[in-house]
Amino acid sequence: MAEFALKNGDNVVATLRNPADLDGLKSHHPDTQLLVLTLDVTKPQEIIDAFAKTREVFGRLDVVFNSAGYGLLSEVEGTPDDVARVLFETNFWGAANVSREAVKFFREVNPSGTGGRLLTVSSFVGLQPLTCCGYYSASKHALEGLTEAFASELDPEWNIKVTLIVPGTFKTKATTNAVFIPPHPSYTPSTSPAAAIRKALEHLDDPGNKLGDPLKAIQKIYELSSLPQPPLRLMLGQDAITYVRSHLQSVSADADGYESWSEDLKVD
Repeated sequence: MAEFALKNGDNVVATLRNPADLDGLKSHHPDTQLLVLTLDVTKPQEIIDAFAKTREVFGRLDVVFNSAGYGLLSEVEGTPDDVARVLFETNFWGAANVSREAVKFFREVNPSGTGGRLLTVSSFVGLQPLTCCGYYSASKHALEGLTEAFASELDPEWNIKVTLIVPGTFKTKATTNAVFIPPHPSYTPSTSPAAAIRKALEHLDDPGNKLGDPLKAIQKIYELSSLPQPPLRLMLGQDAITYVRSHLQSVSADADGYESWSEDLKVD
């Protein structure tokens, strides 16, 4: 995203835990166009400092691409509490704190009424949970709920637009960077649904699998940032759309099938 925005002539603030990883990119762009900052989203003060430095250098900020996160492959019973909590520190609390600082900046630093665009990366598992990704799915569920509620609270006069990016499977380093926990003994038999899904996820990056092109996805997200009335959610990838529609159909079927149970439940 940073590279694409720079190619389009934008000023960019790129944040990451290891700034040296962007030395190559930084060498091709002046400081007046690219600002690289250290940011670990699990450290709230670093988030605050990053937005303060952005204000100092550029004076304004139009788009925040809120994308920090990582995956966790493990059955729910096989996931230690401390591992799950660390995951939430990045995927939920980190993203939540970036969102709050972004809205504050759009409202209080940018010229009145200018607003801004907050693009937060979720996942299709935030709507349709995935086997062997229970805690990862839960972190994205939490982010979905918070972001949708937050968006509903914003005064339209602030002109702040919020969109959840809901991608499917793309050829990125997500699988490489994910945490893999050995299978829980109770879920290892070949008849276990968890065993089949785990095997598929562990081999997601195999050459024969046709995954989405992240560069094409980035172009769509960049285009989204300039829409006058962007959607609350942007599903990216046919697999994401299929999973989300499957979930909606399941929820609708349950509501229809047991609607009669909710009749005559009011206090007399």
